[in-house]
Amino acid sequence: MALRNGRLSMEQLVYLGLLMLGCARSLPAQTPEPQVELINRNAAAYSETTGKLYIVDSAHDSVSVIPRSGSVVHVKVGSRPDALAVNNRTGRVYVVSPFSRNVSVIDASKDEVVATVSTGARSYAIAVDEMTNKVYVSNTFSTMLTVIDGATNAASNLKTGSADAILVDSDRKRVYLLGYESDTLTELNPADGTTSKISSGALHQWGIVRSGRTLYVSHIQDSNIGAIDLESHTVRTIQTGAMPCALAVNSSKDEMYVANYADGTVTILEKELPVATLKVAPHPQALAIDADKSRLYVASPQEDRVTTIDLRSRRVVRSVSANGGHPHAIIVQPATHSAYMVNQSNGPFTKIHE
Repeated sequence: MALRNGRLSMEQLVYLGLLMLGCARSLPAQTPEPQVELINRNAAAYSETTGKLYIVDSAHDSVSVIPRSGSVVHVKVGSRPDALAVNNRTGRVYVVSPFSRNVSVIDASKDEVVATVSTGARSYAIAVDEMTNKVYVSNTFSTMLTVIDGATNAASNLKTGSADAILVDSDRKRVYLLGYESDTLTELNPADGTTSKISSGALHQWGIVRSGRTLYVSHIQDSNIGAIDLESHTVRTIQTGAMPCALAVNSSKDEMYVANYADGTVTILEKELPVATLKVAPHPQALAIDADKSRLYVASPQEDRVTTIDLRSRRVVRSVSANGGHPHAIIVQPATHSAYMVNQSNGPFTKIHE
């Protein structure tokens, strides 16, 4: 199967059953594990504690720290970091480095690594429960979920099955694990480590977001998303464009946005009803909202473009070249309203100029 720019196309990944966000880069086989470098949706995060952005820099084994003003700081972490998460209550940033099989803990007040926690296997997805100060890390090619105690940095493992995305529901004290090749979610009760299965309504899941008592999951092989009632576990189906992937919720407007990979559109849902479908650059795969500015940023890495949508008028206002960055994620600095794309090449990030 041919590689596109050294990476598999999304169509190829669907049929391969990988369905990792964006694409995957083949590496020389040196261990019995498949040698694939995965592109992660959680490649950037914002720290409310410090007002800084944190972006993984896989090529340089580091994290780029972008303050509101001043020079960018580069913090060395493990090998080829691909994801991170922030605990705003403690001021800690957790960085996943799959090739080092560990998580680096950064003190956001100093931008220094204060601990390194082994995961034992190839770490991938990450999420933080700020209320309990626990960090959840999935491990590719493994059924174990690593749980890190944020107070002590001690790690333990739970056998939960493979997970490609993690969502923490602090309100209900539950953790939800999504597997791309499944038609169910795994619901974890952190209090006792027990798990149960919840139907998502269709096979091949991708995006996952929560709004109130509803969990939304995109169905990549269909043209809809599943809306799961977290009390009854019943599933409603909401129509979208073809091959919906990334999801984003704008709670201030009671809206949700769906990137539809196959037909190059974004569906705008208001109270779960489709109210607009906008044509964007082909193969959109990542979304970021600037709620105060009423902007939605859409990244299309294969096309090397970023589309900007005005959410007030529900119109596309810009579609620009990413200048070879092939962005697979976007992050917004709320205080300055600056948006940054996370690149696959040409440096770890690029500021989006409007």
